[in-house]
Amino acid sequence: MVAELVCRSSFSLLHGASHPDELVAAAVARGLSALAITDRDGVYGLPQAHRAAREAGLALLCGATVTVSDAASVALIAEDVEGWARLCRLLSDGRAAAPKGRARVDRARLCEAAGGLTAILLDGWTPEVAAPVAEAFGDRLEIGWTRTMSPSDRARLRRAEALEAALRRPLVATHDVVMHDPSRRALADVLTAIRRRVPVDRLGRARLPNAARTLLDPASFAAVYAARPDAVARTVEVAARCAFRLSEVRYAYPREVVPDGSTPLAHLTTLTWQGAQHRFPEGVPASVERAIVHELGVIEQMDVPSYFLTVHDVVAWARARGILCQGRGSAANSAVCYCLGITSVDPARSSLLFERFLSPERGEPPDIDVDFEHERREEVLQYVYARYGRDRAAMVNEIIAYRPRSAVRDVGTALGLGRDVVDRLAGACGPWSWTLPDDLDAEVGRQGVDTSAHAVRTTLRLAAQLCGFPRHLGIHSGGFVISEAPLVGIVPVESATMEGRTVVQWDKYGLEALGLVKVDLLSLGMLTAIRKAFDLIAGAYGTRWALHTVPAEDPAVYRMFQRADTVGVFQIESRAQQSMLPRLKPRCFYDLVIEVAIVRPGPIQGGMVHPYLARRNGEEPVTYAHPALEPILARTLGVPLFQEQVMAMAVAVGGFTPGQADQLRRAMGAWRKTGNLAGIGAQLVENMKARGIDGEYADRILEQIKGFGEYGFPESHAASFALLVYVSGWLRCHHPEAFCAALINSQPMGFYAPRTLVADAQRHGVEVRPIDVQASDWDCTLEPAQGSRCAIRLGLRLVRGLREADAQQLVAARAAGPFADLPDVARRTGLPTAVLQRLAEAEVFRSLVPDRRRAAWILQGLWTDAPLFAGLARAEPDPALRREGRIEALATDYRTVGLAVDDHPAAAARALLAARGMRPVPLVEVVCHPPDAEIVVLGLIGSRQRPGTAKGVTFLSLEDETGMLNVVVWRDRWAAHRDTLRAHPVVVVRGRVQRAGEAVSLLLDDVAAVHAADAVHAPGRDFR
Repeated sequence: MVAELVCRSSFSLLHGASHPDELVAAAVARGLSALAITDRDGVYGLPQAHRAAREAGLALLCGATVTVSDAASVALIAEDVEGWARLCRLLSDGRAAAPKGRARVDRARLCEAAGGLTAILLDGWTPEVAAPVAEAFGDRLEIGWTRTMSPSDRARLRRAEALEAALRRPLVATHDVVMHDPSRRALADVLTAIRRRVPVDRLGRARLPNAARTLLDPASFAAVYAARPDAVARTVEVAARCAFRLSEVRYAYPREVVPDGSTPLAHLTTLTWQGAQHRFPEGVPASVERAIVHELGVIEQMDVPSYFLTVHDVVAWARARGILCQGRGSAANSAVCYCLGITSVDPARSSLLFERFLSPERGEPPDIDVDFEHERREEVLQYVYARYGRDRAAMVNEIIAYRPRSAVRDVGTALGLGRDVVDRLAGACGPWSWTLPDDLDAEVGRQGVDTSAHAVRTTLRLAAQLCGFPRHLGIHSGGFVISEAPLVGIVPVESATMEGRTVVQWDKYGLEALGLVKVDLLSLGMLTAIRKAFDLIAGAYGTRWALHTVPAEDPAVYRMFQRADTVGVFQIESRAQQSMLPRLKPRCFYDLVIEVAIVRPGPIQGGMVHPYLARRNGEEPVTYAHPALEPILARTLGVPLFQEQVMAMAVAVGGFTPGQADQLRRAMGAWRKTGNLAGIGAQLVENMKARGIDGEYADRILEQIKGFGEYGFPESHAASFALLVYVSGWLRCHHPEAFCAALINSQPMGFYAPRTLVADAQRHGVEVRPIDVQASDWDCTLEPAQGSRCAIRLGLRLVRGLREADAQQLVAARAAGPFADLPDVARRTGLPTAVLQRLAEAEVFRSLVPDRRRAAWILQGLWTDAPLFAGLARAEPDPALRREGRIEALATDYRTVGLAVDDHPAAAARALLAARGMRPVPLVEVVCHPPDAEIVVLGLIGSRQRPGTAKGVTFLSLEDETGMLNVVVWRDRWAAHRDTLRAHPVVVVRGRVQRAGEAVSLLLDDVAAVHAADAVHAPGRDFR
């Protein structure tokens, strides 16, 4: 029997060439009795290895290879829980003592951590340096001996035996593994080259001499280390001593959230019923009462009330400070979460299952996601750090993995390919997929790269292996781990690159595998916009709204959605969603839940969208592939659209146990590698076919699962987002002025630029007033206007290059009274001349000086070099400046502010074209043309999209002074007109009208740029 005691996985970050689960599988296949994962200065990959070893029945030893600042490295393996805690603290100290991405501990600190740990000295230690370490570890110190099957082996054995004699500690054989199979040798060399930032052919001795450093079977291991059979036998003895397993890690919730004299459950029960009275002032519905009683019973059974109290504490703190927040994900299934104010989805309006959120049968801890305003989320994070202390609260790690583009770039550079070739290879890869495209060879050929060249073939082969490997570390978007005991005794903690943040070394999947509970404190720009809209409405009209008080099921809002009149509305503002809305025709809240989820890779890739629409519109009957599917799919007309449905189908007709269905859910996690779905997905398809499900239908389910692997959308998540869809739509419908101003004040966020938002508001009858020194604040504000609706006053934040501090300085100076003239502005604000000139160019001084050029001239003539005359104008003659033309003014407005209040580039271009005999169709009139009609339109390109599910099709959002239009550009048309469509803002498009129900778009045939000088830049092509 043999145990491998030193092994580095891919989580050693460019040091190991195999994933932890690959190493575990290879160890089992080769018959090893135990395997230690000892990654470099971290335990990032241990949860993945733990999960694989638990399923395979392999003894997994938990450790790390620690960098010692004044000596060689040492592999430390935990013998018991205390040893594990010491290792975690040591690794935390090592990361804290070095720059980000590195670690080091000194020998004194290493010696302090000796209890409960086995230390294996790796090659490079001398007897003098190792002596204090040997004294500290005593009989738990081992002398590691490795053979690399190279000429240096003899010298390495002599050094190891010299240590053995000097320290009187035994030799133990270890192959110092960096790959699970010899086939990974080339990848191992490439990883070394990437790490050292040199080409492979310049690695020298850093390159592996052979493929020896792989896992060996016992017979081969014994043969390689035949010179010292005692060192081979020692591997099993050391493994037996290191009995700690990750399943022994224990975690407890904080207790600060429980008042003295109470218990977590009692306090949670009190808060829940108090919240129910607040949520339902006219009486708690009987169905909600039953749900609360049931859920509290499950929470008690699973002993997780403190977790709910912890999340409630954070949410209550945020709300007390006016920070808008809402829980989403499976927490939306919970009546308790609704009553606690964590979520805003009324359980009386939905039929979501609590068991999807929390179930004793599944045995998993709850996972609550809460969105906060994106501009104030940092306040919430720092509150958590302050509330629990940095020793007990830390954010979750994010493992940033290689995708095809980054893999091709790094491998190609390491193999010495020219930058031009590397760029073309990377350009042939999809931006978001986890694997290289199936048609990569053809795409590479189209990029002009010779696919038969050996270096190119090798690059693509190794890049395919590298996809999914950890590349570097980041911070989870908002995951927090909060513990009763210090976290550093459970998992190592290190500083993040972002100031004021610390993270644990495990990502969310690692925490989930070990039963550690996290709460996701996420940010959402739309919450910022909604809160600001509520504030603007309260200030202008005296009415205060909240998420749960906005009137439900307003017919006017749904009519607006059915028209796809949704610019700025959360989640349904994209061109794809706007094309779907007239076809789906949402009429109630659950329709919004479906709308949010249906335009996603899962349903699209699985071919579920068209069957659902056909059944909804009565074009085909509602049928079920198996009678057992009817209760699962009835609400979606027999078509699976949500993750939960696929899980339920796996149990009902796929022969899966609930545990296997949960594995499927994990594999469908957002942005997970598609390869993780292949095995379990194929098993589901075979099981469905065996139970009489049509093969084509089963294969479509598998394709849907693959789509969920790119971005999965559970029903509970869609329900939470649907509420924000409705609220933002209600605001846009009834208060478009406040909604538009709030969106601009929340930038950067959303799908559309301020120019599009302003133009859309104007088309809906909102008066928009330009930026003005006498009236504008930093943010856009609302001002009284004729009629019942206020006008928008644009804010100084839109002036490009203007610092907020300078804007606030101007606003503060204006508080003493209106400015008399430009010298008065300069004198009272004290702003530098460069800032004032920027404001003049943006025409901020229009109420003082109507012409921006004259304003700039006046500012240029102010005394600035004589303090006595500061702010006074020089006596100079009138320069008789030429006024701007229409095109010049528009160009300046767009350059300085990004929009023009009183004009539109398309309108100006239309006037130019009309003078030359061209009359493009206004975008608002495109709907009047029949299908396949060939028309010419003019507009400003507002956005460009190429979704991963669109197979190379690009969608343009074209805007003119009358409306907006979706333009579809096939791959060949994009290739032919790429430069025009990317470089020119205003274009003339000739195309054919496409209709799908009431959804109208234009299929591009030809395009030309519009220039002020020659109107249409399209030599040889007639657009008249």
